[in-house]
Amino acid sequence: MRPFIAILRGLTPDQAIDVGQALIDAGITQIEVPLNSPDPLISIGKLVDAFEDHALIGAGTVLTVDEVQQVARVRGKLIVSPNCDPDVIHATKDVGMLSYPGIFTATEAFAALRAGADGLKLFPGDLAGITGLKALRAVLPVGTKVYAVGGVSADTLADWIDAEADGFGIGSALYKPGMSLGDIATRAHDLVATYDALVR
Repeated sequence: MRPFIAILRGLTPDQAIDVGQALIDAGITQIEVPLNSPDPLISIGKLVDAFEDHALIGAGTVLTVDEVQQVARVRGKLIVSPNCDPDVIHATKDVGMLSYPGIFTATEAFAALRAGADGLKLFPGDLAGITGLKALRAVLPVGTKVYAVGGVSADTLADWIDAEADGFGIGSALYKPGMSLGDIATRAHDLVATYDALVR
């Protein structure tokens, strides 16, 4: 599994299957629908129904315990947040989902890990920068998974990999509302090809 999480902010339920298929065909098999998208739980449910054997599907911008429970009811498996809320992390783990809370500082990172997070979302990645991630790596426990989110694209992948990012959340560089399926597929294929060339 390549370490990309596609962030489909603004996805509508009628687009969910086609966009999901385009991403999976390109080799991107982790997908989040942010909860501030139109009818996100319907989209997540459709994606789970269609692709649960082929992809990890879940929600982003998850801010409350109630939202975690809503995602669980549509059988999502991944909870991504922009912030570090131990209650949300605990609730996520209690229902057997993966937890990727947002962190920016060492204090937030260690609080998230103590609460049981499976990995960390460095957000906003473009503000923390490569230097910020390298500084965090010096103090984080060995094996901590860190996904860079914000400002990551095919053009910046090499720098993030050099800074020891384990994965990448890709939003507008991969998907924006109104983008054609062909454009989404092309961007996804280009991203995967760039990554494969860097790590082989």
